[in-house]
Amino acid sequence: MRVGVIGAGAVGGVIAALADRAGHDVEVTARGAQLDAIEQRGLRLTGHWGEHTARPRASARLHADEAHQFDLVLLTVKAQDARPALEANASALAGVPLVVVQNGLGGAAAAAAQLPATPVVGALALFAASYLSPGEVSITTPASTYLGLPKATDARPARPADDAALALAERVLGALLPIERTPNFEGAQWTKLIVNQINALPAITGLAVQETITDPRLRAVLTASMREAVDVARATGVRFETLLGLSDPLLRAFSAAPEPLARLLPRLMGRRMGSTPNPGSTLQSIRRGQLTEIDHLNGAVVDAARALGREAPVNAALVELVHRVERETEFVAPDAVAAAVAAARRG
Repeated sequence: MRVGVIGAGAVGGVIAALADRAGHDVEVTARGAQLDAIEQRGLRLTGHWGEHTARPRASARLHADEAHQFDLVLLTVKAQDARPALEANASALAGVPLVVVQNGLGGAAAAAAQLPATPVVGALALFAASYLSPGEVSITTPASTYLGLPKATDARPARPADDAALALAERVLGALLPIERTPNFEGAQWTKLIVNQINALPAITGLAVQETITDPRLRAVLTASMREAVDVARATGVRFETLLGLSDPLLRAFSAAPEPLARLLPRLMGRRMGSTPNPGSTLQSIRRGQLTEIDHLNGAVVDAARALGREAPVNAALVELVHRVERETEFVAPDAVAAAVAAARRG
């Protein structure tokens, strides 16, 4: 099959390399040093799913015509880059099933609204991937990828073409990596958003995810941000999907538990990651000098809370601290992080 990947970073690079290893005709988009490396040396995959050097075609945008259309395209850029990436590749996407692999809330729905003629599938990659250097990606923690359809709306009702795209994505991607299908994709997005709470503190401090969880000061902050996110989700009426050991009953109990007991959940999440240091996707962006997707992670919690007429001060403080690191290019000490969050909670 002819498979396109828009955004050959950590997640996109892994999927592209796996598709190439499976014998698919793969084309990727990339920029700068990543594009140069793929063109010159290929795309090197290492880690838990084996080693492979892929040789996909690579350019700034996908190329397709009537005689060489794609069978499936995946959008794997950061959430803030999705709209311009879709605009740049619109000519290759007309009528082609599109899988939106993105963190945060609403990415697949936004793509469906932007491309009304394109069948759209949502995907949540739960595996941890690292962009080691240009042309090199690695799996640090293996896990499933969840597929589902974005929530139907009056503007974009459910369509048979979307169901067919979901079946195709499940068949193609299921031959490459572990796949789960969920009818509760919105709930899965919220559960993944709870998991993605681990990303802010590494980006702020420069520490690996496991190190932030081990530090009592930072674990307390992480616990508070997770509990705040769970409370906002519950207020919207969401039922959490079960992902990575997190379930609706567990997260509800976590929200209601005394804080010292609640801090055990981040510890459990840290143990599930194994011993390979996981920098988290947000810290990886910081290290590459790129803007992060924090506004679509912790910022999504803040936006959802405000839509309900509420505040999410812990998540808002973490968003501001990540933006501070982006601006000043200096990490923040754990004591200063804890103090900033405590001040935000006091109002």
